[in-house]
Amino acid sequence: MAVKYIPEPFRIKSVEPLKMLTREEREAAIRDADYNLFYLKGEDCYIDLLTDSGTNAMSQDQWAGVMRGDESYAGASSYYRLLEAGTDIFGFGYIQPVHQGRAAEKVLFPLLLGEGKVAVSNMFFDTTRAHVELAGARCIDCVVPEAKDPARRAPFKGNMDIARLEQVIQEHGAENVGMIVMTITNNSAGGQPVSMQNMRDVSAIARKHGIPLDIDAARYAENAFFIQRDEPGYADTEIKDIIREMFSLADTFTMSAKKDAIVNMGGLIGVRDADSPLILKIKAACISYEGFYTYGGLTGRDLEALAIGLYEGIDNDYLRYRIGQVEYLASRLDDAGIVYQSPAGGHAVFVDASALLPQLSYDEFPAQVLAIELYKEAGIRSCDIGSYMLGNDPDTGKQLKADFEFTRLAIPRRVYTRAHMDIIAEALIAIKERAGEIRHGYRIAWEPPILRHFQAKLTPITNKDERTATIQPAAVKATV
Repeated sequence: MAVKYIPEPFRIKSVEPLKMLTREEREAAIRDADYNLFYLKGEDCYIDLLTDSGTNAMSQDQWAGVMRGDESYAGASSYYRLLEAGTDIFGFGYIQPVHQGRAAEKVLFPLLLGEGKVAVSNMFFDTTRAHVELAGARCIDCVVPEAKDPARRAPFKGNMDIARLEQVIQEHGAENVGMIVMTITNNSAGGQPVSMQNMRDVSAIARKHGIPLDIDAARYAENAFFIQRDEPGYADTEIKDIIREMFSLADTFTMSAKKDAIVNMGGLIGVRDADSPLILKIKAACISYEGFYTYGGLTGRDLEALAIGLYEGIDNDYLRYRIGQVEYLASRLDDAGIVYQSPAGGHAVFVDASALLPQLSYDEFPAQVLAIELYKEAGIRSCDIGSYMLGNDPDTGKQLKADFEFTRLAIPRRVYTRAHMDIIAEALIAIKERAGEIRHGYRIAWEPPILRHFQAKLTPITNKDERTATIQPAAVKATV
């Protein structure tokens, strides 16, 4: 039975018209996009769940802040307001703005990683994994085993497997582990939260071995809400206090502020120790890649909106609605017997495409197939979080098999209503009813050498022998 929908703690002041293409138009659009949902025009998507990053609706206070933004090249007042907000919420000695999360990784990761190094995480998201590899290092995921069973309901399925973490450090040597990254919430594992106790355990291991601990903090507020709601001892603790405690356990953080800070552009790097020699290196890299360090690739109005959004994103009423909206959609899928990574995570419902389409092998990309079918069915754009996104082994060039084949339905913040959630659920139910008719998936006709899912071109498989006929990495590099 569907859970009660939590009413929006706001009223709508401005609206954006949407259009719905016919099914024939949608089928033509996805075919013209080479079956890559990133190539679709935004205006051709009725409900856009491709990402919750930068797709949020800003508040009246944030828009007022846009008008107050100080556009001074260096030392703008908006920069100092952002520093005050960041220091207050995270308790870090240094805050560096950048234009988005992958910029934070581009600036920080090469300072800690290099050839021969490994980075360990509860689970790397695709862009984070790419920046580890671009720095010359290799990624190792150590998510807890229960996360690999989507149907199993367990709290904090985003946690690090502590025993596995210790094993990896022993196998590679602490001197070769350039950093440990804790992703909160754990996006690739289905938006699953990390407990405070798990963070303490990871922090203790990192400090014992002298390994820097970084928080991938894109959804820090949602993670704090789960701790407050579900972890013993935190029910009466303020969200900001939970955040301060969690971040006190890390050395650095990298953040896409386009999620929980509810802005359309922005990111942050944080360093806990205000006297860390790392800060001068971050400033130098930022000047090279992002612009002067007091604006970090952002306009003054972006800095102002971000300072405001950091506080709006940790409001309890907002977070209760935010998590409740996702749980409502998940409960509709429960009623229909559609398997997803359960319980529902903070920012999205991750549908288990391999359970819905068991006739498809991982190298036919079932999560991408489901995403394409969802667009054809109702004009809903979503995203593969599976073998298609994972890509090829950076050393052998062979297709990797993901732990999950998820189709992610990422819900933008303060954008869609209950009626939209119902349309999404009804579209998935319709696909489930005809799932047995989907006999083949897709193969890759062309792919770039890294982060392929953004640009790859796919073609339908007409028989099983075609699925391995993907372009070889050497040919790809020659094409790019």
